[in-house]
Amino acid sequence: MARTKNPNKEPGRIKQMWSVFQMTRRYDSLAVWYLLLAFLLPIIVAVGLAFLLTSHSVIGIILYIIAGVLGGVLAFLIVLGRRAERAAYSQIAGQPGAVGAVLKSSLRRGWQASEMPINVSPRTQDAVYRAVGRGGVVLIGEGPQSRTQRMLEDERRNIVRILPNVPVNFLYVGPDPDSVPLHKLAGTLRKFKSVLRKPEIIAVSNRLSSLSKGKGGLPIPKGIDPMRARAPRPR
Repeated sequence: MARTKNPNKEPGRIKQMWSVFQMTRRYDSLAVWYLLLAFLLPIIVAVGLAFLLTSHSVIGIILYIIAGVLGGVLAFLIVLGRRAERAAYSQIAGQPGAVGAVLKSSLRRGWQASEMPINVSPRTQDAVYRAVGRGGVVLIGEGPQSRTQRMLEDERRNIVRILPNVPVNFLYVGPDPDSVPLHKLAGTLRKFKSVLRKPEIIAVSNRLSSLSKGKGGLPIPKGIDPMRARAPRPR
């Protein structure tokens, strides 16, 4: 009997990587050069070390070259992942819920945040998100700073009232020149000076979650999964 293909079967690893590469190249014109450099540089270094340190040993040269190729593949995959993430975020930048997508998919351990905003403007859909981590409480405005600054100030007053000793920081993700680019948001959060320990982070997060209960706002799309964002079809 002829085998029938399972339509629900996930594509293979190579096919997935090829799709990610194609998407990245489409939205990042420099990606190919970065990937080429990431792959070739370890090989060039390995070949140079091989002839410098083991020129008398054929086996030593071969081992160095193999190590260089493996290092090149690893560097290629690391750079591809970072450039793909950046390209994917560029597709959703400016959309409601984009900050939530980053908080959901890119925050590392030590930070707690929700993909849903804690405050939304019904008129403009500008939003405020909150993250709690070693750097304290960070309020993130999604939208122009001129419109979100007051929203962030209101949220800070609420936080300071119940947690007066916890530092509250502001970040803005929007069209302003000094705003944080969407793909740099997670990295910017990690740069804040450590002021809270893990038990304190959990306690602060739980306290703030209880504060947020009962708050209403205009529903906006849940955090978009940037790795599933599809390129628009050409007209």
